[in-house]
Amino acid sequence: MTAFVLGNGVSRKHIDVDTLLKLGTVYGCNALYRTHTPHVLVATDKPISMVIQESGYSAKNKFYTRRPIDGLGAHRVPQPYFGFSSGPIAAGIAAIDGHRSVYMLGFDMGPTGNGLFNNIYASTEFYKAVTANPTFTGNWIKQIIAVTKDHPNCQFIRVCGDTTATILELQHIPNMRSMTIAEFVALINNPQLL
Repeated sequence: MTAFVLGNGVSRKHIDVDTLLKLGTVYGCNALYRTHTPHVLVATDKPISMVIQESGYSAKNKFYTRRPIDGLGAHRVPQPYFGFSSGPIAAGIAAIDGHRSVYMLGFDMGPTGNGLFNNIYASTEFYKAVTANPTFTGNWIKQIIAVTKDHPNCQFIRVCGDTTATILELQHIPNMRSMTIAEFVALINNPQLL
């Protein structure tokens, strides 16, 4: 069983989400719902979480957040990951759901090529401007490490592009490896290899 977890780093902008939806279970974060309906959506920040729920999205689609609004269909984030950020939570839920291969796209965890805020939704509602400083990623790194330790029988694959930061702490995890965007595209073009 294959899962694709979509962070919102700009490295994933050339990956066709519709193709992934046909090849496995897609777990997305935050504003992905504006353009696509992943199999599972996660949002932890209260303002965007409230908008997602109030839009009716969570009544029709699987959506996780920390504090669901009663009666709107959202699910509560699983307890081990309650304080985590959306991307690591999505990866954790994918593993909890029984997936043995979890491809992590858009987990750039570093600035854009010009040293600025790295997010595909920059300068849109609930997001910093494209000219803003990059987000601190230390907590995300610790959270991803925790998820991989919790699920030693799951293989996590970080798909890396030009804007993906090299994270030394992630390079020594037994059940995590990386691949380039080009390698990933070749893989999804031959889905029998997944």
